[in-house]
Amino acid sequence: MKQQISMRLARGVVKCRIPILILAVLLMIPAVFGYANTRVNYDMLTYLPKDMETVVGQDLLMQDFGKGAFSFLIVEDMPEKDVSALREKLQTVDHVETVLWYDSVADLSIPMELLPEKVYKAFNADNATMLAIFFDSSTSADVTMDAIREIRSIAGKQCFVSGMSALVTDLKDLCEKEEPIYVAIAVLMALAAMLLLLDSWLVPFVFLASIGVMILLNLGSNYFLGEISYITKALSAVLQLAVTMDYSIFLWHSYNEQLQRESDRGEAMANAIHATFTSVLGSSITTVAGFIALCFMSFTMGRDLGIVMAKGVILGVLGSVTVLPAMILVLDKPLQKTKHRALIPNMEKPAGWIVKIFPVFLILFAILIPPAWIGYEKTNSEVYYDMGECLPQDMEFVTANNKLRDNFDVASTHMVLADAKLPAKDVRAMTKEMEQVDGVKYVLGLESVLGSAIPEELLPEKVSSVLKSENWQLILINSSYRVASDNVNAQIDALNGILKKYDPNGMLIGEAPCMKDMIETTDHDFQVVNLISILAIFLIIAVVEKSLTLPVILITVIEAAIFVNLGLPHYLGQSLPFIAPICISTIQLGATVDYAILMTTRYKQERIGGADRRTAVKTALATSIPSIIVSGMGLFAATFGVALYSDIDIVGSMCMLLARGAIISIFMVIFALPALLLLCDKLICSTTVGMRHIENR
Repeated sequence: MKQQISMRLARGVVKCRIPILILAVLLMIPAVFGYANTRVNYDMLTYLPKDMETVVGQDLLMQDFGKGAFSFLIVEDMPEKDVSALREKLQTVDHVETVLWYDSVADLSIPMELLPEKVYKAFNADNATMLAIFFDSSTSADVTMDAIREIRSIAGKQCFVSGMSALVTDLKDLCEKEEPIYVAIAVLMALAAMLLLLDSWLVPFVFLASIGVMILLNLGSNYFLGEISYITKALSAVLQLAVTMDYSIFLWHSYNEQLQRESDRGEAMANAIHATFTSVLGSSITTVAGFIALCFMSFTMGRDLGIVMAKGVILGVLGSVTVLPAMILVLDKPLQKTKHRALIPNMEKPAGWIVKIFPVFLILFAILIPPAWIGYEKTNSEVYYDMGECLPQDMEFVTANNKLRDNFDVASTHMVLADAKLPAKDVRAMTKEMEQVDGVKYVLGLESVLGSAIPEELLPEKVSSVLKSENWQLILINSSYRVASDNVNAQIDALNGILKKYDPNGMLIGEAPCMKDMIETTDHDFQVVNLISILAIFLIIAVVEKSLTLPVILITVIEAAIFVNLGLPHYLGQSLPFIAPICISTIQLGATVDYAILMTTRYKQERIGGADRRTAVKTALATSIPSIIVSGMGLFAATFGVALYSDIDIVGSMCMLLARGAIISIFMVIFALPALLLLCDKLICSTTVGMRHIENR
């Protein structure tokens, strides 16, 4: 019954090929508008769980103080009166809530040296002074980024804006510049690979047109998600091209096989669609499962990428059995005329050689695992979380942060939200304790500005309102420790301990505390996502192959490839952005386990058909190698060029890992999997439905 329905649908696609193409073109129109109007989020801290204290504190800062984003502006070689004039100009910028400097507290006629020493030193150093800027909008809001750009244009070249909002502004500008180039590079590299490895000069262009339609529909439908992360936007088109290219290749090969049996091209295509959908459905499920596993991250950027990519794979499957067949039938004559001999030769001899010396590959596989595992574990512990490190060193944010460290010895700023009714003597005692914590430069609040002898009423309202609301008082802590470092994380623990002693409901917030939460969250996520992806793919393979042993063997082979891939950065002295290992471990497993399934399915067919184990493995290997190479090289080509070009390390690292992972998986499947199948043949036969009657020979 299912076969009949599938064939009816396939014949319907063939019959309606022109309406299908017209519909595809019409759907691209709203997709373009959806893509253009999908907001992109460049702030990774917004993906933390909403119930975390640091996130709750950020929300309270906005509600009670009307402040979200916070930046320091470092001004060099500027007279005091000009700095004062600059402060007044900056105060007029839309969404700048408050700009604090010396003249916010006292008239310029009063020497700055009369300020409490620690306050003076906190904002002045040699030829530089520092202004604190508070915004009435969130860190990554579009209006905040617009305000950062306007501040830079007003302030001029001798002024430098630091803070998370400056980071996301630079990141957005760089992404918008580079993203179209990513797609162009991926398309050109994939085109080159297909021209070399396929048997037609024209069909790669048809593939790209069909896949391009599905990519645009995927990107356009993201509008309904509200917003997507910049990593998702940067990678989704490249990844969708890379992992769904196989489906187009399957259809083309199947169509050409059917043409040798069927004189009617429509019927040949209907048979090809039916055969392709059956094989592609099994192949795509593992890829979708890998992406869906990302949705179980409590750091919700994984869910963002997982949903978009799972949707992209599903659309890729639909495109390969609707839009692509329609295009091929419309362009059938020129496609057949431009066919040529495939570059990949017959693989009988290499397959025979691999089977003959399979014990050598078993030994090499066993030797490789321990160092790969050690490197893999080390790489996971050596990742970095500071998003400033993913930007080129000449970016304005990086320059400003360097100035902040060099001139003021400030590498990060924390904020304390304490009860507004906390007695002044407790605030002073808490402040003194906090100042004794390693790496703390200054603790600045109302008590720091006023001292114990000056009444709060004498302070200008515009200053006191910055630091105190009806419910909360705000205290700034400047630290000489960098965000996401072990030192700053220990410092945050110490500061939190002191804060809770004086105010159990107080909160320590800011970039560094949020980053600490992110480190703890993603460490847990890594274990969860890995386990879920392995279990899901294990179950899928067990159902597809009707075996208990084969899923273990196949996952072992691909996991070994993942260990090698993610272990190499440790041995090469490279540090990866934290999100890369989490995503790559699931994407590489889901996208490349298909190579192993392809070979194993053919091995099963040969064994059930009566072939001995060596002949079965040899035949499976010889017939699978061309498809594995074409598929793996497609993934490699689509990502390698982007990896070389990207100035955003998080994008470049993930693309390089995907490109290298594709090659490593190819080698593992071609050399290690046949050896394991030969070694475990007896066990496979006894634990696989339909193979228990097979003699061990």
